[in-house]
Amino acid sequence: MKTNDSKAPLHFAVIPDGNRRWAKSRGLKPWLGHKSALERFQEVFETAYDAGTRYLTFWAGSEDNLRKRDAMEVKFLVEYMADVLTNEANVRSLVERRTRARIIGRWHDIVPNTRLKEAIETLEQRTKEFSDSYLTILFGYDGKSEMLAAVGKLRDDNIAVTAEALKTRLWTGFLPPVDLVLRTGGEPHWSAGFMMWLTADSQFFFTDMLWPEVTRQTIKDIFADYAGRGRRFGK
Repeated sequence: MKTNDSKAPLHFAVIPDGNRRWAKSRGLKPWLGHKSALERFQEVFETAYDAGTRYLTFWAGSEDNLRKRDAMEVKFLVEYMADVLTNEANVRSLVERRTRARIIGRWHDIVPNTRLKEAIETLEQRTKEFSDSYLTILFGYDGKSEMLAAVGKLRDDNIAVTAEALKTRLWTGFLPPVDLVLRTGGEPHWSAGFMMWLTADSQFFFTDMLWPEVTRQTIKDIFADYAGRGRRFGK
């Protein structure tokens, strides 16, 4: 396993906001913003990994995104997701870096798309033995739903409530705490309780850049900023 001896965040999470605004500013349909956004994903993964990040979590869509937005926009987003997950160059990059990929969320309850289901199952099966790094894609994800589901499992299991017991029952409980969260789009706020347990002690980076504008150099600059910060964890 490649060790993280750099000052890059061990666990880097991304909220890629601004896709539709990017498309609108160019006179494009909103789903073309999502297409461009997903095309940026592979560069970000490779740049973060090569800098020393071992865990990358990428929020590709919330429950509300899939339930409340225009049906045509959701249809294209789901198809673009399937395209990205089956793209051989993307898959080869994961395999070369021995990265385990998982897709977490309620997408299957909201948009039971057979092509996406097959793409996810194939990718997860192909990478399940890897442990050098981890890619988690959140799709149809809501942090409040995740927390409620974990509490429900605690109740069903009838065990004492402890921090460890709760964490292991989270959908994302297999991940370590998030070190750095990037939110693009120029609106510095949290959404839908995003990974509320794992981001309790995170550093945040907000930028006015819209997600499709992010480049490899952007990530390098953000990591340089992170490396210059001090983390005290209450001390």
